[in-house]
Amino acid sequence: MPSDCISFKDTGYFSKLICDYLAEAEMLKPLYNRFPKLENFKEQIEEKSTSFNQESRTVLVDVLHEQYKNTETSKATLDNIEALTNSTTFTVTTGHQLNLFTGPLYFLHKIVSTINLAKELKVKYPKHNVVPIYWMASEDHDFEEINYFNFKGKKIQWNRKSSGAVGALNTEGLEAVFQTFSKELGVGKNADTLRQFFKSAYLEHDNLADATKYLANKLFGDYGLVIVEANNRELKRLFVPHIEKELKEQISEQKVLETNAKIEALDFGIQVNPREINLFYITERLRERIVLKDNVYKVLNTTISWSKSELIKHLYEVPERFSPNVILRPLYQEVILPNLCYIGGGGELAYWFQLKSNFEAHNVVFPMLLLRNSVLIKTKQQADKLKKLNISNKDVFLKRESFINKKVREVSNIDIDFSEQIKYLKSQFEDLYTLAKQTDVSFVGAVSAQEKKQINGLQNLEKRLLTAQKRKLKDQVARMTLLQNELFPNNSLQERNANFSELYLEFGTELIPQLIKYLKPLEGQFSILEL
Repeated sequence: MPSDCISFKDTGYFSKLICDYLAEAEMLKPLYNRFPKLENFKEQIEEKSTSFNQESRTVLVDVLHEQYKNTETSKATLDNIEALTNSTTFTVTTGHQLNLFTGPLYFLHKIVSTINLAKELKVKYPKHNVVPIYWMASEDHDFEEINYFNFKGKKIQWNRKSSGAVGALNTEGLEAVFQTFSKELGVGKNADTLRQFFKSAYLEHDNLADATKYLANKLFGDYGLVIVEANNRELKRLFVPHIEKELKEQISEQKVLETNAKIEALDFGIQVNPREINLFYITERLRERIVLKDNVYKVLNTTISWSKSELIKHLYEVPERFSPNVILRPLYQEVILPNLCYIGGGGELAYWFQLKSNFEAHNVVFPMLLLRNSVLIKTKQQADKLKKLNISNKDVFLKRESFINKKVREVSNIDIDFSEQIKYLKSQFEDLYTLAKQTDVSFVGAVSAQEKKQINGLQNLEKRLLTAQKRKLKDQVARMTLLQNELFPNNSLQERNANFSELYLEFGTELIPQLIKYLKPLEGQFSILEL
């Protein structure tokens, strides 16, 4: 598999915040603990060692054994679960929504990044074991974000009503989705494997959490991935002191708002805003915010309410009914896991940057933050076409209009670039500005207007000539456009749009092993792979 890479900044698809983070900009350092370099994990291990207790390990392992008892589990995963009882074992974690059939392709990239980082850390720190964790976002409630995936430009969608946490949703209606997807797959061994993946996950499991766990385990179990379903009574019991602090003191809102002000002062945007209370109340069919009004705690859109003492008593009786929102979910994760590093996409890291001061207020170690691997995968046929059309890896990341204009200029037998003429024209007008100032300063405006008129004229002429040349080279333009659209569907990164099934249909069982082989989570580059 020939491979190449490009900087995240040069792709044009990543925010200034993320690019500055990767460049270790000084102004961002107060927002995170340690930058994810191999040597920095030594101090992270030491810090987490002093704060994570054996009781939490025992509860975690007992819960995982219970959650895996009906799952066909690899020896590597079972060994990793058992290893978590040892004080020298730590985790690296990624999280993802319960998207139908994994959703966007980067689901694979997140988990591969996590598996490979765990392997790399075990080599660097042989006295410690490191376990890769996939945290299922089973308590989310936004069904519209997860009820579909894209396959070859078509939207495969699960239509139904939903309420409560998505992990508890039954799989009713997915037989029809399976039939639609099955027809789109066509024939062949890889198509049959994908059918079996979907059928076994969604038609043979009762709820979305179990279905997603089955599929993730099927794809990555051989690599020792441990999947955590955190919507669990015993795990939440470990988090009760922090829930109680949130209910009584509402400290998260204060701390996150303080950090948000600092981020905005740096001219970066805010990903999430805190609530006064950052908790939901959940039952089988309910997930609504807990609010405090006139010293009474209420569940929005219901008649449920408590006094403070009643609510705290209720918390200790049924902790499983208290669900952290986006502000507290990361804290919950770090309380129940001996975690060193969270691996996520640019948007995820952006909101983690808002949370460090809240972790400090709760006396919980803030994890290292690693941008997941991003990958563009091309077939040998696509790679050959790119080479034939003289399209570089950097070229293909250009936005569509810039890409076409650049390539048309390159293949044209005439020079359609008036930048030198415009530069010369500006120099001529400098002399006119000098003359106007020496004679009558009121003419400076007239000179400026004439300059703008003539520059606009040249720019419009350049555009017209370029359009004419595009028509002349329309066959080449069509081939280049088609090829770029294959690699960047809907003018978006492949990994954000396509589903893994498109590539599995092409590459089969080689897809994941090749990603495992070539993706390097600590390199900080956007990978380009040819399969």
